[in-house]
Amino acid sequence: MSVYNKLDNVVLNMHTYFSPAKINLYLKVVAKRLDGFHELSTLMQTISLGDFLHIELADTDSLTCSNSMVPIDSSNLILKALNLFKNKTGLKFCFKVHLEKNIPMQAGLGGGSSNAATTLWACNQLTQSNISITQLFDWSAEIGSDIPFFFSQGTAHCTGRGEFVKILPNLDKKQVWIVKPKISLSTPLVFQNFKMDENTINDNEEWGINDLEKVAFKLEPSLLELKNRLIQAGFETIMMTGTGSSFYCLGDSSIEKDHELFTYSAHFINRYPDHWYSLAP
Repeated sequence: MSVYNKLDNVVLNMHTYFSPAKINLYLKVVAKRLDGFHELSTLMQTISLGDFLHIELADTDSLTCSNSMVPIDSSNLILKALNLFKNKTGLKFCFKVHLEKNIPMQAGLGGGSSNAATTLWACNQLTQSNISITQLFDWSAEIGSDIPFFFSQGTAHCTGRGEFVKILPNLDKKQVWIVKPKISLSTPLVFQNFKMDENTINDNEEWGINDLEKVAFKLEPSLLELKNRLIQAGFETIMMTGTGSSFYCLGDSSIEKDHELFTYSAHFINRYPDHWYSLAP
């Protein structure tokens, strides 16, 4: 029997959802936890760089992606989010999903987490399940620490591993440059090499401070060279976002096109209550 005959009042046509990147305006490592992870304090903000999820109900689950480097097996957070939603609701349905990938991978921009949150939102909308944002928020923490942030309205202070989210008022719509070199750093590698006693942890929660930069620069010295280049370009604030290898840059300057760098001019965005993120003004 087709899925279309199993569910009443569902949205059957293809829908497209914007899946925004995030940046860490500051990131502090507060402590090493007993479970081996690190306690964080970070101010996170969604930006207008993002992916697009094209999704519709189907007879079997399937995932395709415009970027052949993105894994489309069970390790992908989109498929994990689909399974999570079905397990939590008990609904028997499947989805066809195509991911139009624009956010660089292993960049500290939260692309996979954003995709998962967007998938949960889309499942809820397309099946008209009326699951609350609070419930989606709680569920999402089961598959990723950064995913709950995207159920804020786009500006939030996050603690724990990132899963404890305090929603903050929207910030001014600032322009921001995202700059990523071809090299990448894995999140586990950065944290494995971070030593609390070897780093001076700044007590001030100020934009432009990332306690993980020092270890990232040790692992990949070319990142420090890139930051110095961005400083010389005249930006007021340059900081690695997350565990890298991307930087966000604020200020009245710009970056010339360079085939060795991914560069993107973006701006802060926020979502309205009861609406998902959008590029519409």
